[in-house]
Amino acid sequence: MTGVVPAREWLAEHGDGVDAAEALAFFDSLPAVSVGELIGRWRGSGLPTGSPLDGLLEAYGWYGKEFLDEESVHPLLFRDRSGAPRPVDPGWLPMPLLRDYAGFAHFWVFRAAFAGLRPLLWTTQPKARLRTIEHRGVLTAAMVYDALPVIDVFRRVSPDVLLGAMDMRGLPNPFLFLLRRD
Repeated sequence: MTGVVPAREWLAEHGDGVDAAEALAFFDSLPAVSVGELIGRWRGSGLPTGSPLDGLLEAYGWYGKEFLDEESVHPLLFRDRSGAPRPVDPGWLPMPLLRDYAGFAHFWVFRAAFAGLRPLLWTTQPKARLRTIEHRGVLTAAMVYDALPVIDVFRRVSPDVLLGAMDMRGLPNPFLFLLRRD
């Protein structure tokens, strides 16, 4: 697949859900991203592929990501009570539990608990860095979390739309998500 129009058409057709293998083939067809292209704030949304993490971030008020420079990244922005994006320290999130028991995390009681605890997780310190890595045979920009066994790898749909793959130890297939420049 080449070109911005076919990629946008593919996303329009498959935005509500797609088989993981087909989504990864689409990801592999997209061009690499340079670290410099990521600078700025981005709104995020999941690309449902049957991953246990599908819809989880959105259910908890995920806003997106903010890349200040190569060494300073806010990997998870969540909305505060007013709806404004604020960085959260992902080091406090129980990622192995979320990975292995994601179904439970969709219950309202857990979402309510997170909403109450979220102000304790706000941070002003960056919690990730950008690097160029080889992923699935392509050198492309990636975000490396400081405190989690997670790397988010990016491919370009258009200058203002990226497809990300969250590569996490123990997750059978990457969790796929979209970022749209804010």
